[in-house]
Amino acid sequence: MPPDIYAIATMDTKGDELAYVVTLLRAGGGTCVTVDVSTTGGGAYPADVTRETVAAMHPRGASYVLEQQDRGQAVAAMSESLAQFLRCEHEAGRVSGAIGLGGSGGTALIAPALRALPIGLPKVIVSTVASGNTAAYIGQSDLILMPSVVDVAGLNTVSRPILANAAQAILGMVRQRTSLPTSTRPAVGLTMFGVTTPCVTAVRQSLEADGYDCLVFHATGTGGQTMERLVAEGLITGVIDVTTTEVADEVVGGVFPAGPARFEAILAARVPYVLSVGALDMVNFGAMETVPPQFRDRRLHVHNSQVTLLRTTPDENRRCARWMADKLNRSTALLQLLIPERGVSMLDAPGQPFFDPKADEALFGELESAIEQTPARKVRRLPHHINDREFAAALVEAFRAAVANR
Repeated sequence: MPPDIYAIATMDTKGDELAYVVTLLRAGGGTCVTVDVSTTGGGAYPADVTRETVAAMHPRGASYVLEQQDRGQAVAAMSESLAQFLRCEHEAGRVSGAIGLGGSGGTALIAPALRALPIGLPKVIVSTVASGNTAAYIGQSDLILMPSVVDVAGLNTVSRPILANAAQAILGMVRQRTSLPTSTRPAVGLTMFGVTTPCVTAVRQSLEADGYDCLVFHATGTGGQTMERLVAEGLITGVIDVTTTEVADEVVGGVFPAGPARFEAILAARVPYVLSVGALDMVNFGAMETVPPQFRDRRLHVHNSQVTLLRTTPDENRRCARWMADKLNRSTALLQLLIPERGVSMLDAPGQPFFDPKADEALFGELESAIEQTPARKVRRLPHHINDREFAAALVEAFRAAVANR
């Protein structure tokens, strides 16, 4: 086995459960380090890493963590300490994976620290909150939340097999990770929706033929955030941002916004960057009954039982364009924005429900006027639909030029 699996819990309340998991890990040949993140007192089981040791990693010292009177503040402070502790352990080459156990408080404590570990490093939490909206726990990471079904409060006929499955899962991931081949090809980030798939597929195939490792991100808010995190970490060395639809959700109020920092990490990294306006004809909501009342009389399209799309208006498109321009005007490296004049998604084409040349022109014209064009920052119109092969080829050509002139 490679370096240790770090097994983490508040051992004052989850000691029996963590001890059971560690026993299974060691029986399966794993080497483990137990980490106590209790905030109210030590547990019955001695930990390899005590709560005092973890708390001492906080920038304000252990006493700041362990002497908090408010439980929420104590959990937040211990979480910061754990993140710093695991970061240092990983940088020292001692972490092959991490597994945590927790209820709502324990999951809120452990999840941020595990999210901070690199993507690809195995990380699992057996949790009581591993259902419903888990975005706050997972964020832009590959953290796996495993439902505990019953509370993490004792060993019984339900909890034993679930904890055993979790132990075997982390063991399998750690073992498999050591045998996976690593890519030496430069990575390029691409953004895609179902309605821009033909374009992105053609771009991906061309780039792969050029020797690139293409990472395609679903533009659902988290997708854009994850791509930018990998750019900031230096794992992605260029971006073709075909599908910037997350801007519409950010501006209009849909369910897939990428947040106010969209584009910033890419621009700060100064990587070769080409982008377009894919799926900016739509704002995303959940099932039809979840669409806010102010949009009920608008042009809506049921994409599936869980996704309802709202067609953007000319005014909304102008707002999206100004939002994008405010970010893109900060660029200091080569940047090209390519505009497909004949439509920005599968639904924005003649005979399709979102075909609206007037709304599109509001977007295109505002981008051209709001973006401060320079020799390094260009906006180009092309007489194609976004899913035409000619448009995909133009994106690739622009990216190749950006790489060559970097």
